[in-house]
Amino acid sequence: MTQSNLAFKNVSSDLDIQLDPKDAKLSFVHIVVAFFAFLLGVLGGLLQGLARGGIIELPSWLTYYQILTAHGVLLALVFTTYIIFGFFFAGMSKTHGAFSDRLRKAGWIGFILTTIGTAMAATMILANEASVLYTFYAPLQAHYIFYIGLTLFIVGTWISGVSIMIHYFKWKKQHRGEPTPLFGFMATATIILWIVAGLGVAATVLGQMLPWALGMTDEINVLLSRTLFWYFGHPLVYFWIMPAYMVWYLVVPKVIGGRLFSGSLARLAFVLFLLFSIPVGFHHQLMEAGISEFWKYIQTVLTFVVVVPSLLTAFSIFATFEQTGREKGGKGVFSWLKKLPWNDVRFFAPFMGMLFFIPAGAGGLINASFQLNAVIHNTLWVVGHFHLTVGTTVVLTFLGMAFWLIPVVTGRKLTKSMNRSGMVTTWMWSIGMFLMSGAMHILGLFGAPRRTGYTTYQDAPQALEWFQGIFVSHTTVAVGGTILTAAGILMFYNFVYLAWFAPKGHTEFPMTPPPTDTPHTPAILENWKLWIGIAVVLILFAYTIPIYDMINNAPPGSPGFNNIIK
Repeated sequence: MTQSNLAFKNVSSDLDIQLDPKDAKLSFVHIVVAFFAFLLGVLGGLLQGLARGGIIELPSWLTYYQILTAHGVLLALVFTTYIIFGFFFAGMSKTHGAFSDRLRKAGWIGFILTTIGTAMAATMILANEASVLYTFYAPLQAHYIFYIGLTLFIVGTWISGVSIMIHYFKWKKQHRGEPTPLFGFMATATIILWIVAGLGVAATVLGQMLPWALGMTDEINVLLSRTLFWYFGHPLVYFWIMPAYMVWYLVVPKVIGGRLFSGSLARLAFVLFLLFSIPVGFHHQLMEAGISEFWKYIQTVLTFVVVVPSLLTAFSIFATFEQTGREKGGKGVFSWLKKLPWNDVRFFAPFMGMLFFIPAGAGGLINASFQLNAVIHNTLWVVGHFHLTVGTTVVLTFLGMAFWLIPVVTGRKLTKSMNRSGMVTTWMWSIGMFLMSGAMHILGLFGAPRRTGYTTYQDAPQALEWFQGIFVSHTTVAVGGTILTAAGILMFYNFVYLAWFAPKGHTEFPMTPPPTDTPHTPAILENWKLWIGIAVVLILFAYTIPIYDMINNAPPGSPGFNNIIK
């Protein structure tokens, strides 16, 4: 038997590995925190939408910007991070075997540190001592405990991430010459991206914001802090998207009864994400002075390169759908679509996320185009785009994943009634987001700003149009947000039922069989030293000279503003 055949056989047998109960417990606690953050974040979003639309007036002890910060942090940072690591710990145990006691202990330490950091940051937000918005942009200043909480949050995830990577490389060492399981390969690429990107936010929080909040320095270099934030902030988007892609690549093919079209194509897409998703932060700063047009141009070009792995993913996933549909007897150009399991929430929710990613991706190209960005920058268009990418593509994929992952780690069953509830949740979320995000995009084109509470700007005619539109207005945003809130509450009910009340039993961990091209995976795709080295070179090329200039020719610093929005 050839070496390539041996590799295929060994990888295939890994699908029979049972999820270790101790690893399942570690995964479950992450999921629990994720969904409690999800519920609070969704309720905060409802209050935010109703207040901005002028439908309700917030009490004196609760401010719009306080809710905005809590909504962004709880959903975009806490919910996503916890559910991703819950997915990773379960998936790695399933595909690579049980974690060692030492690595599992490191995972628990990471969880505890991350949770302490979350509690510290959330406490400061609730106390209105950290109403610095989701981006925590300087010169808005938070209480120093908020920044310490952020630091612990990041460090905790690094510890958990390192434990997962060590588990992956131990498997790789024990199976020399074999293609690694796709789950471990993709999880490792995602964690490397997260750790490298996290260096930016760690640098600005520890080196700038924390000393500033403690009064050790009077001023902060605003341009540098924002640049370091977006060094982290844009790859953060891919930290969310890459695990969603993992569900598309690895889980959905199994759910529909097929096999992934190409493993090599999937690996190439994740390598390209690792290379090109970090040195692109300047496209968030196209309207900021202090960064030369040359460096903005360079990072804009790199931004458009990131489109390539998304297009590869779209081709690979829809080729998988067609391949499976035709194997099930589908004929003609589109009749194979009828063979897909449209009534299965494990497929339908991620599929709806895929559909929403089409306009979301198109909007991203607009955001990254200098002339077009000048029109929509700092308008509600950007908020609508963000809610399509993360709030729909990522969230719907994760919600669909939850319907099988929660029963897997709790030893329960996904019932037909719960599947129907998941379908209703998916439709409600999709309709609510269509209304809310669609209205946000159009209002942004009409000049409605982001990051503002309710105001008519002294009844300015243009501003009044934002509230009095027949089909598109802030009322439309609030209606969509209300539907989303109802969907979120229903999803929280689904979570509680699946976690503690569903019938006991076995639920399959759906993992696609190895693609047919697995034995022929190019060895270079497994060369992590090469890809990390190229990524570092690209980062140094894109950021070294601009950051040196920001430090050497620093603009006037700014004192902190921490009472302006109380």
